[in-house]
Amino acid sequence: MTHRGRRLAYNRPIENPWFSNPLPRDMNINELPETERARFNMVEQQVRPWNVHDERVLRALFDVPRERFVPPQLQALAFSDLELPLVIDGVDTREYMLSPKVEAKLAQELLLEPGDCVLEIGTGSGYQAALLSRLAQQVTSIELESRLSAFAQTNLQRNHIHNVKLEIGDAHAGWGTAEFDAILITGSVPSVPDALKYQLAIGGRLVAVVGRAPVMTACRITRTSAAGFETVGLFDTLIKPLRGTAKSRFKF
Repeated sequence: MTHRGRRLAYNRPIENPWFSNPLPRDMNINELPETERARFNMVEQQVRPWNVHDERVLRALFDVPRERFVPPQLQALAFSDLELPLVIDGVDTREYMLSPKVEAKLAQELLLEPGDCVLEIGTGSGYQAALLSRLAQQVTSIELESRLSAFAQTNLQRNHIHNVKLEIGDAHAGWGTAEFDAILITGSVPSVPDALKYQLAIGGRLVAVVGRAPVMTACRITRTSAAGFETVGLFDTLIKPLRGTAKSRFKF
C-alpha cells in the first residue's frame, strides 16, 4: 500500500515571530536578539551559499529552533558549520548532527510537496525530521539507538511537532511494506539497497550520500515506473556512515 493521499490531522510548530514571510534578506540584523541573529547568519552565510534557495526550506530553518535539538552542553554551537556529537546525559552515542548546510541541502533535494509522506532512516536528535515536517504531511523516522530516539521524541514534543512518528529498529535495508513519496538516509551508505528503492511510490524520490571516504556523492533516485529508477548525482560531501552499513574492505 502507499501513504499517498492519506490525510492526517496535526499541529505545525509555532512560527518564529522575528521573521516574516518572505524572508527579510535586507533587514537590519543588529535589531535581532543574539540567538535570532545567529540563526539569520547561519542561513545567509552557510546555507544559501551552498545553493539552498527553496524558500520553504529556508523558512523551515527559521521556524524550527535548531538550538532546542542539540545536546544542552553544545547549544552555543547550534548554529556553527559543524557536525555536533550527540552526547546524551553523558553517554556518547557515537552519532552526530549533520552541519546545517548539509541538513538543508538534503531537505531541498527531496523535492517535497505538502502532501508527501516521508521515511527518514536515522533520526539522531530529531532536527532533520523536524525540518521535513514543515515541508511534508507526515514523517516516519527510524532510529537504531533507543537512547537517541527518546532524545528526539522529547525534542519534538516540546517543540509541538506532531506529524513525526518515531520508531526504533534497523531500517538500512527497508522498513515494513508501505511505499513513501520520499526517503532520506541521514548517514552515508556504500550503495542503496534495492529494498529501499522499491519502497518509493511511483514518482517518489530517495536521497542518500553514497560511497566511502574520501569520495562520497549525494544522489537522488527517482522511481519512474514499477521497475524503473533514475539516479542523479547532486553534490559531493563527506558524512559518517549509517550505523550497520560500514564494512571492512579487507577479506580474510
